[in-house]
Amino acid sequence: MGKTAFVFPGQGAQSVGMGKDFYEAVPASRDIIDSADRALGFSISKLMFEGPDGELKKTFNTQPALLTASVAALAALREKGIAPDFVAGHSLGEYSALVAAGVLGFEDAVRIVRARGEFMEAAVPGGQGAMAAVLGADRSALEQLCRSITEEGRLVEMANINCPGQIVVSGSKEGVAAVGERVKEAGGKRAIPLEVSGPFHSSLMKDAAEQLGAKLKEATFHEPAVPVVANVTARPAESADRIRELLVEQVYSPVLWEDTVAYLIAEGVDTFVEIGPGSVLTGLVKKMDKTAKLININTLESLSASF
Repeated sequence: MGKTAFVFPGQGAQSVGMGKDFYEAVPASRDIIDSADRALGFSISKLMFEGPDGELKKTFNTQPALLTASVAALAALREKGIAPDFVAGHSLGEYSALVAAGVLGFEDAVRIVRARGEFMEAAVPGGQGAMAAVLGADRSALEQLCRSITEEGRLVEMANINCPGQIVVSGSKEGVAAVGERVKEAGGKRAIPLEVSGPFHSSLMKDAAEQLGAKLKEATFHEPAVPVVANVTARPAESADRIRELLVEQVYSPVLWEDTVAYLIAEGVDTFVEIGPGSVLTGLVKKMDKTAKLININTLESLSASF
């Protein structure tokens, strides 16, 4: 019998209207979304359901909204009696995974990610940082190219190692632009600039990480009920204290998603259930394992069709 992993999306998966169908039809989902409004002291639900899109895309709004939509979908799935053997999330999605594993209470998590978004947004002045998706590059060659450009005084680092041939780089505007100009040196086809508000998962985020560390000390962390595979290590975090440390490191470290999926497959996972808006993560898994069973729970209709 194969194992199941619940995986949760990160920033970029958000869309206006997310979570509304769960809110209207599933009392457990409604409770989650209502509790987000109470915890934050404003109506994140209105922003989720009605937008405007420009406001929803602001990092400090996207992060709590996406967490809320994902956990609302999780609440509906739990009513079907489905449980995972592992959980993992991509960047912000790691917080949804921690709620799923019982490490963080939802209200603590939503307050933390609101603050995380504020810290990340403020860490680097507008226009000084950038990110780009590099397609087709060899991982080790791209790492060497980033190191070479950084040594020239234009900081750029690998930020999201998503799957073979898809890696996001992050850093100074000049450093990211240089990767785009020299991408063929790493075997890459092209670099596509991303519409983001900062150079996330780069060392330019260390100030934000320090502020987040202080915020995390205010929250209660519990031991995980199921293994949570961490972005920073691509291995399960052993304890609540270690999870707290890794969440600080995660802000300025690369998201090892390719390694996370490889670890889960090696551990016998053959079913990946992506819970929350979009379908990015199942798409990445498919590029690594065409035999895996892939399920998206992003709408009430998709839940009904799958379980």
